[in-house]
This record gives sequence, C-alpha cells and structure tokens, in this order.
Amino acid sequence: MKVGAIAKDVRVSARKVKLVADMVRGKRVDEALTILQFSTTRAARAVAKVIKSATANAENNFQMEPSELRIADISADQGRTLKRFRPQARGRVSPILKRSSHISVFVSGEAE
Repeated sequence: MKVGAIAKDVRVSARKVKLVADMVRGKRVDEALTILQFSTTRAARAVAKVIKSATANAENNFQMEPSELRIADISADQGRTLKRFRPQARGRVSPILKRSSHISVFVSGEAE
C-alpha cells in the first residue's frame, strides 16, 4: 500500500527540487531524512518536510511501522509562477519569474 503527502506551491523551482528528489528516491525513510539533514539547500528542507508528513500519514492513518517505510515514489512538478518586473534603463522593464513547485512523496512498506 502506498501512502502519500503533497506540498503545493513551495517557493523553490522544480528544477532544483528534482535534484534533491533524485538523491533520496528508493531509499528507506530514516536514511533519506539523514541525507537531507546534511544537505544545505532550501529544497532539501522542503522535501524532508513532505517525507515526514507522508510518514506520519502512514503511521497514524494506516498503522504502518515508520522504521519499515521506504520512499516508493517522489516527484516535483512545476507550480505557479509569479511574474514581477525590474526597472531598467530608458524606461524599460525586464521580467523576474519567481517559480514554485509541487512536491509529491509516496511511501510504502518494506515488503512491497
């Protein structure tokens, strides 16, 4: 059985979150959290938060043992983009794109 959690509109670009997601895909939950704890990126903190949420969902809603959980599926999709403008010389403007992402994590038991 797969149990998941989703964080929407996390203010880190999906491109950066995918790099972090590749580090922990397929690993045990406690091992993945240890890896993310020593990573220095903002994306690592966001991914760790979603993994903890998925683990709590599995433990509380389906009585699964947290020590036996493995990350079955993790993905980062592009969220909404906030468009801002920066003034330039001669009355022109240049765009600033503030990107966000949706992070999905699904955990399952060891036997699967």
